[in-house]
Amino acid sequence: MDSAFGAALYPASEQDELPAQALAASMGCGNPMVVASLHEGEKVLDLGSGGGIDVLLSARRVGPTGFAYGVDMTDEMLQLAEANRLRAGATNVEFLKGTIEDVPLPDGAVDVVISNCVVNLSTDKPAVLAEMFRVLVPGGRLGISDVVAEDQLTPDDRAERGSHVGCIAGALSRTEYLEGLAAAGFSDAEVSFTHEVAPGMHGALIRAVKPFTGV
Repeated sequence: MDSAFGAALYPASEQDELPAQALAASMGCGNPMVVASLHEGEKVLDLGSGGGIDVLLSARRVGPTGFAYGVDMTDEMLQLAEANRLRAGATNVEFLKGTIEDVPLPDGAVDVVISNCVVNLSTDKPAVLAEMFRVLVPGGRLGISDVVAEDQLTPDDRAERGSHVGCIAGALSRTEYLEGLAAAGFSDAEVSFTHEVAPGMHGALIRAVKPFTGV
């Protein structure tokens, strides 16, 4: 794993907050903490939580009056994440088994949804974006990292640059991402490139808001 992915994308101050096992399991393409702007007392959901690095960082940000959920589909990662939770002494954390296309939480359960380089892995991205929208409270926000393609790259171009497992081939373009967020109901969407991971492919920070309705 090169410097475009993994724990190297987190500053030393955040790495120092975490068990070494959580850092070693990090496979992300960015740092959602940069975009999420978490506040004391908020409820946060990390989709595709893996070894738990972003959940544990979130739990520290939201404090004892807040809560951080992680969702992952593999028993191995859930076991690792729970072990890392115990090592970190985090009590405002829960890891849940599920998929990012079918999140095991009720409507309006969280204030913030984060994820780190997992949306591009899904074969049903509209379902993922719809689930993100569903579990947010009105006024809640999305702050995720993902790999995003420049608009001129076709799906075949993206496939030539890397695999799905390598977080490259399945990436949306910037325009596709913005259109998908709008179709799911989000407003104020932004896709900001941060660093190149392959020619024409970038780690990116994605922001969006679930608007208040009936006001």
